[in-house]
Amino acid sequence: MNNLLKISLTVSALFLGMIAFSAEEGQLTAAAINPMASNTVLGLWKTIDDKSNEPRSIVEIFEKDEKIFGKIVKVYPRSGNQDNCTKCKDEFKDQPILGMQFMWDLKKISNTSTSFDDGKILDPENGTIYRAKLKLLNDGKKLEVRGYIGISLFGRSQEWIRSSAEDLK
Repeated sequence: MNNLLKISLTVSALFLGMIAFSAEEGQLTAAAINPMASNTVLGLWKTIDDKSNEPRSIVEIFEKDEKIFGKIVKVYPRSGNQDNCTKCKDEFKDQPILGMQFMWDLKKISNTSTSFDDGKILDPENGTIYRAKLKLLNDGKKLEVRGYIGISLFGRSQEWIRSSAEDLK
């Protein structure tokens, strides 16, 4: 198999998130992987309401300039839901919650790709911006998201559940 075809197959498979490729000693091997379990914070995550324990939203976590960001890509209907961030301040004031980039500038902790810190996260429900940190749990099936003011001791954590494109329907 020529190198161009190997690269094309690798990129296509990684884009689909279904097959992992390895090129060792000129051989191309493939193994099926579980797209719901991954060692990266990148991708789709389902947030859960602290009080009702019901799904609140689907967020997409992405990387830009070696930093981690998050935006809301789906909001589950519930009573009292607001379409805009009415309690937010400054550039977030009255912005639509759907599509909002609510998490920004998280940086890797040392050489790990499973823990991030030094970022910010906005809670659209109360308009408050907190410092933020992320940590993968359960082989990448869950994500601990901690928002805090000052030091991490004074904050609150949520566990988000890895999601897929199926949840966007």
